[in-house]
Amino acid sequence: MHNPKLMNNPLKTRNDVKDALLELLHPLEGCFSQYGLKYGSGTAQHGDFVGEIEAVARPLWGISPLMAAGDGYQCFEKYLEKIIEGTNPTSKGYWGVLLREEQRMVEMASISVGMIIARKHYWDALTQPQQDNLYNWLAQINHHEIHVSNWRFFRILVNLAFKLCDRQHDQARLTQDLETIDSMYIARGWYTDGIRPQIDYYIPFAIHFCGLLYATYADFDPVYPPLFKQRAIEFAKTFPAFFASSGEAIPFGRSMTYRFAMSAFFGALALSGIEAIPWGEVKYLALQNLRHWFKQDIFTDNGELSIGYYYPNLVMAEAYNAFGSTYWAMKAFMFMAVPQNHPFWTAKEKAPKLPDHIPIPEARGIIQGDDTQRQFFVVGQHAAPWLSHAQSKYEKFVYSSHFGFSVPKSTIGLSQGAFDNTLAVCENDDFYRMKYGVESYQIYDDYLYSKWKPWSNVIIESYIIPIFPWHVRIHMVDTKRKLALADGGFAIDRQGGLIRINDDNCCAVIRPESISAMINLYGQQQPIIVQTEPNTNLMTPLTLIPTLTATVSPGIYTFASAILGATGESPESYLEESPALTVSTEEITIYYKGNVRRVPSAFKVQ
Repeated sequence: MHNPKLMNNPLKTRNDVKDALLELLHPLEGCFSQYGLKYGSGTAQHGDFVGEIEAVARPLWGISPLMAAGDGYQCFEKYLEKIIEGTNPTSKGYWGVLLREEQRMVEMASISVGMIIARKHYWDALTQPQQDNLYNWLAQINHHEIHVSNWRFFRILVNLAFKLCDRQHDQARLTQDLETIDSMYIARGWYTDGIRPQIDYYIPFAIHFCGLLYATYADFDPVYPPLFKQRAIEFAKTFPAFFASSGEAIPFGRSMTYRFAMSAFFGALALSGIEAIPWGEVKYLALQNLRHWFKQDIFTDNGELSIGYYYPNLVMAEAYNAFGSTYWAMKAFMFMAVPQNHPFWTAKEKAPKLPDHIPIPEARGIIQGDDTQRQFFVVGQHAAPWLSHAQSKYEKFVYSSHFGFSVPKSTIGLSQGAFDNTLAVCENDDFYRMKYGVESYQIYDDYLYSKWKPWSNVIIESYIIPIFPWHVRIHMVDTKRKLALADGGFAIDRQGGLIRINDDNCCAVIRPESISAMINLYGQQQPIIVQTEPNTNLMTPLTLIPTLTATVSPGIYTFASAILGATGESPESYLEESPALTVSTEEITIYYKGNVRRVPSAFKVQ
């Protein structure tokens, strides 16, 4: 459901934002349980016991900035009481002993940040025995190995809190973890989240967010604070391109249920005092994203944040998403820790002027768009197989701030597969495969290339050429098997007034404010419009996907198509002029509105 108070809050002043934060916290105030908070449903892989700990720890990301700024929070004592009980080994609410690397390590971070930025409320308010208990419980993180990922920052924050609270910290672990984070750095402010080529919102809302916290408070360290600050400045040059002027960001990767955490980087900039981009732009990006989210159907009937994206949806959730996981979103409120006279608050909001074409090879993609929509064309990303729908969240051809992306309910049939913006293939048995991992890829200034194998004797090479709001896809299929192929366009809401076009060459769905279309440019492809299973798309529960299909026998084939995903008035007008191309054995030439793009190729002409 929607929250009218949040929908009508203009978020213009610091008091406005404080009111919004308190409104988000209010539904949780009657949900205290034995171990923390318990409400609603949604059990994660770590079980309800740890789920209650997570649910009481994550709101602290928003509460701690209030406490740090001296605003206070009427229910803070209840949260502190749960921390005291949870870290007391003789209490019935004890949070237990860590036996390995696990979820409770994540929740140690928000408590540690409270100790760092609001020490007098989290640490100094405790008795000596209570401090000892808290220290001993948090110190468990130093006794276990942690895999190479953003999780290393959780231990960095614990040890930073120990040092600032005059308790013994593990310098060896701290040094090791900082070196590990440093080893994940790519260039121009971008990191990878671990050893895999996984580059997503964990870079801004975990790695940079924690890096800026460390840089702000670790004045004893002459090496990493200036490094983290400089990298944040570099990151701020390209990251705003993920946000449309309306505040909506491009959904991509895992943990999309954390929603407005995607703008937490800007609040961390405010806390650090770094003017990486003009303060008016930082303020606009942070607050406009919140305004956008507060218009969405993201709350349960009781007012808590639901699991889902634009609506409650467990289909897209991760195995680690429990009822309280969503409050990682409270990281977006870190700017509440800075006072009213901070330039973040005194600056006039200003939308950044973004180029309409931004190659970001460090993030393995290209962003194109305008004020109404941003599209992220990506190649070479690859996530761990244990992540839910990893191939859909990382390996589609393009991700849109307006159309979102879809995840399958199963891979049997096009309706359940919901194969938007990807090429799905099957052996004419309706059991589809899409790209998961590539043998090779290349990112050029204005197009992307990839080579992948759905089977060992099937090779697919793809060129993706963005020409916003269109893009062109060209696939060469070298197969020893008989296959059915389905190349999907943007998933579009099927509710309300629609116009459908489905002829020999084009399939399109037109709404009053948007259009999704595909045009066959080369090869024998048949246009269809797929009606997907409900709740597959992150943005809207009922969608249609314009799709081009083909059937091939063993051999080599070339297919090309023009794909449109556009918004605005009279969206059907985009069909009046669409891209065209010519294909030879040496190059592909694309023509659109007087512009010519040439892409070298080794395609066999049919």
